[in-house]
Amino acid sequence: MTDDDVLAEFRAAEALLEGHFILSSSLRSPRYLQCARVLMSPARAERLAQALAAKIPADVKALVTAVIAPAMGGLICGYELARVLGVDSMFVERPTGTFELRRGFRLEPGQQVLLMEDVVTTGLSSREAIAAIAAAGGEVIHAASLVDRSNGKADLGVPFTPLIRLDVPSYQPDALPPELEAIPAIKPGSRAA
Repeated sequence: MTDDDVLAEFRAAEALLEGHFILSSSLRSPRYLQCARVLMSPARAERLAQALAAKIPADVKALVTAVIAPAMGGLICGYELARVLGVDSMFVERPTGTFELRRGFRLEPGQQVLLMEDVVTTGLSSREAIAAIAAAGGEVIHAASLVDRSNGKADLGVPFTPLIRLDVPSYQPDALPPELEAIPAIKPGSRAA
């Protein structure tokens, strides 16, 4: 699947939005990818997961025994990637503001896992999830996402494979270009800024 094919999937799902958006990182952006919309179609989610799995190095796929995703955004894509890889799917969640492995999910000491995100912007959420997985005894040996919109700046502390890299500018709220200042900001994501 080429980058154009991936973007076509987002456009077909009306998941590539234009406007003034407040990201989970509190940064502002003129474009937003609503991964929940692109994952509404099980067939589309499967296609994207298969394309991503094809990009993950074979040696990583041979070692990974589970895919863990942060709730909420990573749940569906994490599940689909785990299904394609033939391993278990789990998730971390923030019941009190900090990621935890709950709901009876357990990791064996040193169990090698892959972290799956929908979108990576700053990498903060991914690093927090990786820390929670380590606290639960696991070892994240690789991370993946549908979209890397960090402009190549996100350092997750582990090798990282995105399905697509989108270089979309993001701005501090007090340093907006005039065209964004002229548009009301909306918060389309699931997490408070």
